[in-house]
Amino acid sequence: MIFEDESHNPNQSQNAGETTTPALTPRWYAVQVASGCEKRVKADIERRAQTFDVAERIAQVEIPQTPAVKIRKDGSRQHTEEKVFPGYVLVKMSMDDDTWQVVKNTPHVINFVGAEQKKGVGRGRGHVKPVALSHTEVERIFKQTAEQEPVVKIDMAAGDKIVVLSGPFKDFEGEVVEVSPERSKLKALLSIFGRDTPVELEFNQVQKQG
Repeated sequence: MIFEDESHNPNQSQNAGETTTPALTPRWYAVQVASGCEKRVKADIERRAQTFDVAERIAQVEIPQTPAVKIRKDGSRQHTEEKVFPGYVLVKMSMDDDTWQVVKNTPHVINFVGAEQKKGVGRGRGHVKPVALSHTEVERIFKQTAEQEPVVKIDMAAGDKIVVLSGPFKDFEGEVVEVSPERSKLKALLSIFGRDTPVELEFNQVQKQG
């Protein structure tokens, strides 16, 4: 077997003259995948674990995500989730030859995150030995996803041209100078009486042009 786990089961006993194989403690590993394929890879790993009868050793597959609120161009709000690590999934597994093959050969999987083993001869990249995430890293990641307040996202930035849809400045056109997602407001320069005047507006009062 090419993988060895340093964690042995302390409850496992061995009689004299009897050879036993220590159980491998499941650990969390980061797996790099093709961009935008995280959900597909998660479903495929779970399916392949069942097909190849290693579901007990591939215990969990997760895509860490945090809540977000996206402000559409018309000002309406869409509740969604944002990936904490785009291009990666986390797999809790007992690492051995079989489970490594199941995950590594899943479509759209690039490689495990780990330490690259140099090739003895020739050119090219060597084998990557998967390195488990530390308990501190895992705790921090899942604590962040559980406690993160929704992040407000808007498809507007300083320099964007906008038109005002409602309020006293309806039909005025201007340029965004500052965006405050936490307040759901932006500041824009509007031409009032021939002068550029900074005006604070609600997200749902404006529409992006172009």
